[in-house]
Amino acid sequence: MRLVFMGTPDYAVPVLDALNLAPGVDLVGVYTPPDRPRGRGRELEATPVKMAALEMGLPVYQPASFRSAGAREELAGLHPDVIVVAAYGKLLPAEVMALPAHGCLNIHPSLLPKYRGPSPVVTAILDGLSETGVTLMLLDEGMDTGPIVAQRKRTLDGTETAGDLTAELFKLGTELLLENLEAWTRRQLKAVTQDDSQASVTRKLERADGLADWYLAARELARRQRAFTPWPGLFTQWQGKSLRLTEVVAIDGPGSAGLGGSPAPGEVIAVSDDDAGVSVGVGTVDGVLGLKTVQLEGRRAVSADEFLRGYPDFVGSRF
Repeated sequence: MRLVFMGTPDYAVPVLDALNLAPGVDLVGVYTPPDRPRGRGRELEATPVKMAALEMGLPVYQPASFRSAGAREELAGLHPDVIVVAAYGKLLPAEVMALPAHGCLNIHPSLLPKYRGPSPVVTAILDGLSETGVTLMLLDEGMDTGPIVAQRKRTLDGTETAGDLTAELFKLGTELLLENLEAWTRRQLKAVTQDDSQASVTRKLERADGLADWYLAARELARRQRAFTPWPGLFTQWQGKSLRLTEVVAIDGPGSAGLGGSPAPGEVIAVSDDDAGVSVGVGTVDGVLGLKTVQLEGRRAVSADEFLRGYPDFVGSRF
C-alpha cells in the first residue's frame, strides 16, 4: 500500500520507524511542519520526525498548511492509499482527508471519547486516573471526533510523568496500528462511531499552569509535578527567580515528616522522613510537599540538600 505519514515530535518517530520497516508498506512521503528558529542564535531547527525521515532516506514535505491548492495538489500527486497521523499538530481540511481511499488514521493517546483535544495525557494524570490508553481512529473534520478503529488500555500506578507516559502510549499506538493496518485497508474492519454523550475535551497548556498553588494539597501538587513534566514543570518564585521543583514527594501529615506542628502554606521547612528520602519540604493546605531536586532559574538541577548548602537561608523562607 502507498502510505503517507504525518508527525512532528520525538514520540512520533517510533511510529515512522515501524511503518518504514513494515512489510507491504510503501512509505511515499513524510509530512512535518516547517523548520523553526530556536535558541539564542535563532538557528532553524528541524522537527524530530524530519531528522528521522532524512536518515531513513524518505522524501520530506513541509507545507505551512494545506490551505493552498499547491500543497494539496502535491499531496494528491503522491497517490496515497492511506495517511497515518501521529501528533502532527495541524488540523487537516476535508479535501486532504478525502484524498486517500482508506482515509486518514490517527493515533490519539487516550481512550476516546474521553480526553479529546491537545492535552489528553496531562489531563489524565491531573485527574488521578488509574487507567488510560490509546485510540486508533479515523479522522473527520472535528477535533478527535472520528470513528474508532481500535483501542488499547494501559493501567496507571501513580508514578508516571506526562513525558514518559506519552512516549509509552505512542509505542502502544504503533503496535495497535501495525496490528490493524492491513485489515483496515482490506476493508475487514469497521470503525465505530464515538458516543458524544461520554466525551470530554482537554485544553492547551500554558506556562502559568505550572505555578505552584500552596493552598492545594501536597498530593495534588505532586500530581501536577508529574503531569507538567517535561513542560511547563511545577515551579514557584524565590528571591525574584523561578525555582523549578523537578522531583517531589507528597508527605501526608506533619507527624510523618518529623514535625512538631503544621507549617503554613508556602513555608519552607526542614523535615525528617527516611521513607520519602527528603530533608526539605514546603507546607501546603494539606500535608507537606517534600523536595528531592530543584532547579533555580539559570542553574542546573541539584538535590534539595545541595541547594540548601548553597542557600542556607532557604529553610524558613516563604513562597
